[in-house]
Amino acid sequence: MLRSLFCLVFFGLLLATPFSATAQSKKPAVSKEFSWVNPIPSRLQHERLEHHTFTSPSMKQDVGYCIYLPEAYQQAKNARFPVIYYLHGGRPGSETKSIQLVSIIDEHISAGTIPPMIYVFVNGGPVSHYNMPNRPEAQGADVFVKELIPHIDATYRTVAKREGRGIEGFSQGGRGTTRIMFRHPELFVSAAPGGSGYATEKRISENDGFENPKLQFGPGDNTWDLARAAAKGSRELPRILVHVGTKDFNYEANLEYMDLLEELNIPFEKLIVPDVPHSAKGIYEKEGLVLLKFHAENFRKSGAIQ
Repeated sequence: MLRSLFCLVFFGLLLATPFSATAQSKKPAVSKEFSWVNPIPSRLQHERLEHHTFTSPSMKQDVGYCIYLPEAYQQAKNARFPVIYYLHGGRPGSETKSIQLVSIIDEHISAGTIPPMIYVFVNGGPVSHYNMPNRPEAQGADVFVKELIPHIDATYRTVAKREGRGIEGFSQGGRGTTRIMFRHPELFVSAAPGGSGYATEKRISENDGFENPKLQFGPGDNTWDLARAAAKGSRELPRILVHVGTKDFNYEANLEYMDLLEELNIPFEKLIVPDVPHSAKGIYEKEGLVLLKFHAENFRKSGAIQ
């Protein structure tokens, strides 16, 4: 009798418990610790990929970045090269999050399919690629734009002007690419946001900057409001290529955002990759050459490369 009563009470409680709480009890959420400096893991080492740091003037601490230097960089000692700044996904992510793309990038450049370019892999900060209000240690966008770019131009033989810079990113990095290309069109001639969470950005736009009840961004700091502001402005925008896979959970949101750009008469191109899920590497394995040629063509048109 007692055993039967116990079973009835136990299963009653189990049924009354929300599914999400039950799932969380089985697999507790793990909060990944953020670091501004993250050395390259041994499995991702590449002969043309380096990890370095610079001291952030605003934070007074070291910030890491990874840089791919093509073979031609060592051979042509006086030549200057255009730069693609790649913004990682994940929150938090790190400067090593997307470096698995280097082998694909190097394969095409080494084969001579596209001209040599530098790739810089950015650390986007504690809340990836955002400037967080009232958090001096979490100004990911400003550390990139105001500190990392000048450091790269001062340290390496870059084409240190708009005509020689591109920006690209995936997922959180796609969101960051979109915001930054609209905020700072004077810095980039080429922009390729991919797999971006535009539905989340739309929610931020519609809810006074709140992504969720505990996370609020600054006024207008989202891809929807920034696109509307850019459409009303007079500044020249970079050439834009929005890319996404058809099996990406952000696919429909990307289509909706493309509709917004069309409504605003903001020129853009699109790369929709069949059967690819939410994966930057999946995109690059199938259509990485399209992205590389997109940037190279923009650099050619701007005169940054011959």
